[in-house]
Amino acid sequence: MRRTGPHQSLPAGLLALAVGAFGIGLTEFVIMGLLPQVAADFAVTESVAGWLISGYALSVAVGGVALTAAVTRLPRKPVLLGLMVLFIVGNLLSAIADDYAVMMTGRVVAALCHGAFFGIGAVVAAGLVAPARRAGAIALMFAGLTVANVLGVPFGTFLGQHLGWRATFWAITGIGVVALAGLALLVPARTAGSQPAGGLRGELHAFTHPQVWLSLVVTVLGFGGMFGAFTYIAYTLTEVSGFATGTVPWLLVLFGVGLFAGNLLGGRAADVSLHRTLVTVLGALTAVLAGFALTAGSQVLTVVSLLLMGAFGFATVPPLQMRIMRYAHAAPTLASGANIAAFNVGNALGAWVGGVTISAGLGYTAPIWAGAVVTLAGLGVLLGAIRLARRAAGHRAAAPELVDTTA
Repeated sequence: MRRTGPHQSLPAGLLALAVGAFGIGLTEFVIMGLLPQVAADFAVTESVAGWLISGYALSVAVGGVALTAAVTRLPRKPVLLGLMVLFIVGNLLSAIADDYAVMMTGRVVAALCHGAFFGIGAVVAAGLVAPARRAGAIALMFAGLTVANVLGVPFGTFLGQHLGWRATFWAITGIGVVALAGLALLVPARTAGSQPAGGLRGELHAFTHPQVWLSLVVTVLGFGGMFGAFTYIAYTLTEVSGFATGTVPWLLVLFGVGLFAGNLLGGRAADVSLHRTLVTVLGALTAVLAGFALTAGSQVLTVVSLLLMGAFGFATVPPLQMRIMRYAHAAPTLASGANIAAFNVGNALGAWVGGVTISAGLGYTAPIWAGAVVTLAGLGVLLGAIRLARRAAGHRAAAPELVDTTA
């Protein structure tokens, strides 16, 4: 398949990847709105039911590295197909689960494909287009995840509330089948990202590059700060901003709109200048979080802050994924999967830090302040990493694709 030039339409394979991302995003987040029904059906407490969320996140972190490492020698299209089969099986188990243990098994199985799918899918997406459009291609794949938040989760929750929570998981299973067919038909067998560059040793060698580790740290801190603020946002909206509980889902849809727009714009900007985009977005996200914390008592400004927090928060995703792939360019698959795991580590870190501030009695704007501090730390690490990269470029004849000098 001929790769696209700067003014050509994007390949259909990206749509198939986006559908897969949509299904994965839906199965990750829709459970939050269905927990009361699931807990009642299995006669477990809310906290025990909550492990269906935590168990999924832990499985994502493990699968993002371990499963990706296990398939490094295999061609990437068959691996993507196998991962989608795993996703279908996991959600099918959830749909037919007759007890909590089977439901948890289904969640863990479905989550195993999450990190590897996004990690490997990002490499394949980048290989489907010309080098100048790679971050945009990755953003298009991740757009499926953002659409899942904007449209999929509200619809999935509505479906579960009216037809039972199992109906939602049957629907997700069907989406998985559609994604599997799309991947099989639309993703070419051979692209710039379709064949592994080497075995596990080659993939591990990428981690000898300091910039790969620095990229992971920036991902943990930069994205973790936003997620930490978002984790407790319902309390902020009701207890500080004064919104009625019934308006919170609609406000979260607005946040999701910000995610969708920020993801696409962040990808486009990263194709122009990767580092300048990351510095600008992380700086803006820090400012938005601080501004949100200061003005959370105003409902109008809170609405604006929610939209901007979503936009700048997810605008970090394509460039963060692109950065680690750039520095692990010879063997990017495992590093890409590790970065997906790093997003989830950041989620856990941000939620923990925010919880600590609330437990300390600092109020429901404290997680937002904490998020601003964590994001600022990520920006500091990024600036240090850019300086190290430029210094290294000055001491050796570095390949131009390894150093973005436009930051």
